[in-house]
Amino acid sequence: AIKRFKYNRRQDMLPVMHSWLRQSHVLELVQGADLAAPVPLHPSRLKQRGFNQALLLAQAFPEVPLERELLIRRRHTLPQAGLTPRERQDNVKGAFAVSQPAMVKGKNILLIDDVFTTGATVRECARVLRRTGARQVNVLTVARVRYE
Repeated sequence: AIKRFKYNRRQDMLPVMHSWLRQSHVLELVQGADLAAPVPLHPSRLKQRGFNQALLLAQAFPEVPLERELLIRRRHTLPQAGLTPRERQDNVKGAFAVSQPAMVKGKNILLIDDVFTTGATVRECARVLRRTGARQVNVLTVARVRYE
């Protein structure tokens, strides 16, 4: 379902994924968030795909202010699929920046992405958010995939 959504432009899958994200144990995590930030795509990948899947998933939480471009991609990266854990980490190192540092200071941020595999992408995003002054960063993904 997630691959169809992400790669085949199957946005009709979105309501199902929103329902997965709105389960009670997830909502406890969401309640403490001051704002939500989707993991950004590089503009060239956004143009190719036509949408940012993390942004669409973040819209499952209208009760949390959504900052669409709080995080920005500073540079294009390779797709993470097919890379080793170390390559994934190196691939995203330094790839993200906070566009509005004052908005982050002292805040609890809900960082949203589609899939957690090794955690390299969300770890790097969380690192730049914390370095910019976020009090706490909680990560929410619609799926967890084991790296093999």
